[in-house]
This record gives sequence, structure tokens and C-alpha cells, in this order.
Amino acid sequence: MASLSNLKPWVQGAPKRYRLVDCSLIDPKDAGQVYEHVTVDLKDGLIHRMTKLSQWPSPGDEALSWTSNEQITIVNLEGKFLCPGLIDCHVHLATPPGEDGLKDTMNQDPNTTLLRQPYLAHQMLKRGFTSVRDCGGAGLALKEAFAEGLYPAPRLFISGHGISQTGGHGDLRSSKDAEYACCGGNTHGLGRIADGVEQCLHAAREELRSGADFIKIMVSGGVVSPTDRLTNLQYTPEEIRAVTKVASDSGTYVTAHAYTTAAIRNAVENGVSGIEHGNLIDEPTAKLMAEKGVFLTPTLITYKTMASKEFGSFLPPSIAEKNMQVLSAGLRSIQIADQAGVTLCYGTDLLGPLQVKQTGEFALRKEAGLSALKVLQSATVNAALRLRQDDKLGRLKEGYAADMLVLNANPLEDIEVLDRPQKHLLAVIKEGRVLESRWSKLPTDVPRTANIE
Repeated sequence: MASLSNLKPWVQGAPKRYRLVDCSLIDPKDAGQVYEHVTVDLKDGLIHRMTKLSQWPSPGDEALSWTSNEQITIVNLEGKFLCPGLIDCHVHLATPPGEDGLKDTMNQDPNTTLLRQPYLAHQMLKRGFTSVRDCGGAGLALKEAFAEGLYPAPRLFISGHGISQTGGHGDLRSSKDAEYACCGGNTHGLGRIADGVEQCLHAAREELRSGADFIKIMVSGGVVSPTDRLTNLQYTPEEIRAVTKVASDSGTYVTAHAYTTAAIRNAVENGVSGIEHGNLIDEPTAKLMAEKGVFLTPTLITYKTMASKEFGSFLPPSIAEKNMQVLSAGLRSIQIADQAGVTLCYGTDLLGPLQVKQTGEFALRKEAGLSALKVLQSATVNAALRLRQDDKLGRLKEGYAADMLVLNANPLEDIEVLDRPQKHLLAVIKEGRVLESRWSKLPTDVPRTANIE
């Protein structure tokens, strides 16, 4: 049998052993703490040990042997901040930049978009996102390529295709396009069409068979879909329960695209554990979500960016009008949800060229009145809990994945530090490997290349 290095020559060996000395370690859990003068040891992609600086040898030592043949790279962080890697819970890698306007962005040739997706993911990594949750479009092949280190990219969690009823938010046909072929199962870009309980059962099972980590359904109208109003109520309780039953039986969950209170309640009351967007939520519905432990992932930056002068031509006029409806309600929806005790996650939902604004959500949530700690929690501990990865991601803790950022400023004092990565983000470490660095003292790990014989 061929060795792994021959079978998949892009798979890298174990990352270097690192000892990061004199860190100011940020723990976003609970009340949020910054622990000074901490030493963090990284081994085999995990946080191996954390302790006080005084308990370890001098940071001036160039290398120490843990065993007789094992070298440790020691880096003195000089008090710089070590923050958990960021998690974006709502991205669409299948809509990379490269096209002009919404229609062309959403209708890219499948081969073209697949070749562009690694570039987009790499840009996300450079902004400090070490994990992302794709809510429609990304497939298993891309997830595996990222996991194997074929491309520098965040850890990827996928829903496969978002499931939509005919004429719903996942149906991108115009009113004059032809009818889909009989019996459901039609896929187009980010979405899959399913009508009725039987088709919903099949669609959910098919996405899980194809490698989905969770299921995404559309239960209200949306901004970029051409034929539905925002207030449209989509999917019956029976259809939603069919999908949530499939997910539950497979040990995973369902999240739902929803704007209005009626749509949110229809989802929550029938087993959905997460709501995407939620701009038109009211206080009683927010309290219901909090009581049932349902997550909310607002995506305010996408509406602000689509309405901006910089990207003013991205939306056609009819869709731009819908965008303004949800934009005006967005900040208030976050305040309502936060006051009700809903667990908020960080999400962006940006499409095509708009994705350069990914970190802008941090500033918008600050504008909504959330504390820096709550905003940071939405992109770390809350997001990890949503992903059901809270025993591995979201904190800097022994035994957790060594996903972390080196910053020259404290985001708990000013969350907009994370919206200025070129100024404040010195290095991005994922699974113990330095993948991005602007700091000469912590150079990137050079990927191993195959020997030419």
C-alpha cells in the first residue's frame, strides 16, 4: 500500500513544537479575562500546556529538548495578546468574487466557482477566521481539501445545499423561467428544492449522505431571491418536522433562514435549533428562542454593504428595496435578542465581491450597543457551542485545538481591533501551524513540498 506522503503528497507532517512565552491570554468565557505573563505550549496541533512564565526556562533560549530528539521553537510574545481563532457561522464560499452584480455572482459556472473558492477561504483565514460554517453551497470535496492542508484555509463546516420550497428563498428562478422537472431534488447553486414531507425527508437525507454537517432550511422570504416577499411563510410544520427528525436521528441539527416572527416561530416550534438573520424579530419571539436554547446568527454587515455606495450597483432595484427593509430593522433585532438572553453567534452572509467586508460585523454589533465581550463571545465560545465543538474550539485551553490569533491590541477594550486586521492582527495560528504572519518574530511554517527526483 502506498504511503500517505505518496498517496497525498500535499499532506503536511506534524507542525512545529512552539512555546509562546509572556502572552496576554484572552479567555472570552463568562465574564472575560486577560491573563498576563502566560506561557503556552503547542504540540501536535493542540494546546498542550499553559502556565505562568516564571515556571519555565528563560525565553532567551533558542531551543530546548522535551525529549532527546524533539526541538521546541520559543517565541517571546512580549505581552502581546493571544486570542482564540475567530468563527464565522454564516458564509457562502460558493459565491466567490469575480463577477459583476448579484445575478452573475449567484449563477457562476460550477467549475469556475470551485476554482475560486480556495482563494476566498484563504482571505477569510488572513482576517483571523480559523473556522467557518458554510450555510449553503460548499461541498465535501472542498471541506476535505482544506482539512488535508491542500490549501491554507479555515476549518470548514458545511450544510451542503440549503433546502427550499418551490418559489422559496432557495429557488433562484425568475417568474418567467420554466418549471422544474417532476418530483423535487433539483439543485441550483446554493439551494435544493423540496416540496411535501416525502421530498423533505429525501432532501435532508441526501444532504447528510453527501457530507453535510448540519441542515439548512428556508422558512421565510429573503432579500436576494427574486419571487418571494420577505413576509412569505415557507414550509408547513409537517415539512419542518420531517427535516428536524432526519437531523436529530443523525445526531445533528437544523438551522433556518428566517426574518419574520411568524417564520421564526414556525421553525422553533417544530424543532429547529438555530435562526439565521432574524431581523424582524419581536420580544415575545426572542424570549421563546431563549427559553428553548435556540441560537441566533444575525448578519447585519451584508445588508449594510449591499446598500453602500461602494457596492451600490450590486443589487437590482427590486431587490435593493427588500434589502432596505431588513437593514433598518437589523440593529434593533440584535438589541431585542440580547435583552431576551438569546445566544448570539457571529455571521456575515456576504456574497461575491462584498466579502471583503467580513470583519465589519464587529463594528456593527458595537453600534447596536453590545459590549466588546459579548461581540467577541459571538465569534468564539458561542459559535463553538453552535457548531457543537465547544470541547475543541472557541477558547485557549489545554487539550483544545491550537487555533489562535496574535494581536497587538486588546479586543476586549475595543472590539474594532478585529475590524482592522492589517493594523492589529500579527499572526494566525491554526492547529498549531503559523499560516499567516505580519510579524518577523513568528514566521509562517513553510509547507512541505514533494521532493523532485
